[in-house]
Amino acid sequence: MDLLNALFRWLHILAGIIWIGMLYFFNFVNGPLQGTLDGDTKKKVNPELLPRALWWFRWGAAWTWATGVLLLMLVFYHGGLMFDGDGQWTTGAGVMVAFVFVAPFVYDALHKSPLGKDPKSFGAVAFVLAAVTIALMALWGGFSYRAYNIHVAATFGTIMAFNVWFRIWPAQQKIITAVKAGTPPDAALVALAGARSRHNTYMSVPLVWGMINQHTPTVGTGVGIPSNYGFVLFLVVTLVSWHLVWQLYRRAGKVKGF
Repeated sequence: MDLLNALFRWLHILAGIIWIGMLYFFNFVNGPLQGTLDGDTKKKVNPELLPRALWWFRWGAAWTWATGVLLLMLVFYHGGLMFDGDGQWTTGAGVMVAFVFVAPFVYDALHKSPLGKDPKSFGAVAFVLAAVTIALMALWGGFSYRAYNIHVAATFGTIMAFNVWFRIWPAQQKIITAVKAGTPPDAALVALAGARSRHNTYMSVPLVWGMINQHTPTVGTGVGIPSNYGFVLFLVVTLVSWHLVWQLYRRAGKVKGF
């Protein structure tokens, strides 16, 4: 079991570096760069560059997600870290675990609704839903501190992987094909791929906090958050994370080439 634990963690982190590294390349490097390229240059460069980058991007996502699920099963479900003390599996716990895998469809429907047209309103509603989710995991599901942190991170990661494979990649295939043919890509597809990529970027930073759950349980109590409401710390970290990502986007637009 120790060997499997170490192996899955190693592969999970390796795949995650590839995935999130490509995500940041697209958002902080390639995005600003594309705005400086003319049509002829895009026609030559993008059909060669982007399929290569997207290959690493989507398979990094797939392996990160798959090894993450294996780690959940090994460390939390088999390893007994889901509950504190005499806690045990209940209907609430089962429902909240299932929600991790249902969440992408809830998110997708919300973003396709009129609410998705306003990024600020959508972000506010998304934060409220994240707050409700983690509170239910802690208070209804009875998850331990480590368990609700990692399960919210897994929820974000599952939504992100869904975006990569079922929204970003299909849209980019059509966009790249249009650019290669010298025709304007569908503006709706460009907007969809861009929005989902930005959402993934914003989710990626609090996701990392959830991953390091073993090292953070005393942080909340250290700043005055009662231990029974430790999940509030994750919400604070989420808001701080989103602000950091916003600052990174601002900085990315100012970085220039030679």
